[in-house]
Amino acid sequence: MTNDMTSGNPVKLIIRFMIPMCLGNIFQQFYNIADSIIAGQFLGVNALAAIGSTGSLIFLVMGWLNGLTSGFSIWVAQWFGAKKLNRMRHFIAMSLYICAAFVLVMTVGLMIANEPILRLMNAPEELLPDIKAYMGIIYAGLAVTCAYNALAAVLRALGDSKSPLYFLIISALLNVVLDIAFIVIFHMGVEGCAYATVIAQAVSALLCLVYIKKKFPVLKLKKDDFHFSWFTIRKLLSLGIPMGLQFSITAIGTIIVQGAINVYGAVYMAGFSAAGKIQNIICTVFVSFGATIATYVGQNRGAGKMDRVKKGVYLTQAMILISSFIIMAVIHFFGKYMMLIFVDPSETEVLRAAEIYFNTVSWCYPFLGSIYLYRNALQGMGYGLVPMLGGVFELAARALIVLLVAGSASFAGVCMSDPAAWIAALIPLVPYYFWTMKKTAGTER
Repeated sequence: MTNDMTSGNPVKLIIRFMIPMCLGNIFQQFYNIADSIIAGQFLGVNALAAIGSTGSLIFLVMGWLNGLTSGFSIWVAQWFGAKKLNRMRHFIAMSLYICAAFVLVMTVGLMIANEPILRLMNAPEELLPDIKAYMGIIYAGLAVTCAYNALAAVLRALGDSKSPLYFLIISALLNVVLDIAFIVIFHMGVEGCAYATVIAQAVSALLCLVYIKKKFPVLKLKKDDFHFSWFTIRKLLSLGIPMGLQFSITAIGTIIVQGAINVYGAVYMAGFSAAGKIQNIICTVFVSFGATIATYVGQNRGAGKMDRVKKGVYLTQAMILISSFIIMAVIHFFGKYMMLIFVDPSETEVLRAAEIYFNTVSWCYPFLGSIYLYRNALQGMGYGLVPMLGGVFELAARALIVLLVAGSASFAGVCMSDPAAWIAALIPLVPYYFWTMKKTAGTER
């Protein structure tokens, strides 16, 4: 069912769209988190460290695919908002060509470069075989990951954020069942976690495809829709590549940080990765507000309703600030108890490492939430370069902190790279958003 966001109360529309998005993002993260929980409980700290250390690398690869498909969906949202459905379907068809090409190149390239990448990240020698095996299986399943991201992005562009959620719930539960079966019953180690993830993602992609074919006749593609157009390809890539690079640049920064953390050994690797996963779950509300505002802005920009764009962004900023302070309180009072999901209470050093991370970064959550707001608002209006530049500022800040403190300072010093990156990312985003809104003032259609 489509959801036209060009009329009605902005707050109600944004919250109604955001809540399923938030739950969906949590379940999407649950794949890797479930792997870490089950590996940590049944295979030990080394297995937790091995899978946990892949988080930044998975973010690099999955972030590129997610950014690419999200960029494509901005055009879908704008054509849908403009009620030009033939153009919308043509853009979807051309995006399928691009996705297929990228998946093929990425799968082959990453399978070849798997071990060299891990060695560049300072992966401990004793953990290298497990990490390499886990990532190899993840790379082999990139086609199903891209398929789900592309299909879900199209649904969200049309205002449907609930259906992808339902499919993720099913596949996330399946992932847990398969994790337990492969590790506890069949003793497949960390490779079992990876196989479970890929199978579960394939199920979510299949469910999404079947649902679209049955429930969205407006998305039924015809032969004419696939008529190749370099103009359309360029338009899609003009947003898809900057958004993919934006995620990837951010991920490269986290890989640099992960490399610095790896020097401290398995205990700090485990504490850092587990704390990061908890933070990602709780802060997914920011990601969801961002994805919501991209669709909201995209549809209203397509309809020429810039006053609604401005109002929606302003109200979302207020909701993000309120959410930030609630999340800070949750982390302060309950963060150490959430860690017990991953490790036994006897692992006091791991718990202490996580506490150090939380104390170092949690004060900066309002800045983190604002990144998603302004970055996605600009992308929703069709601007890709400056949001990508925000990612470059993030990368530079993380690299600078690591360069200054890694190896010669405390673990907390390396953790400071996150707050520095979040603040730096806003330097280009906020001024450019307000300049853009001033420039487009009075362009109502």
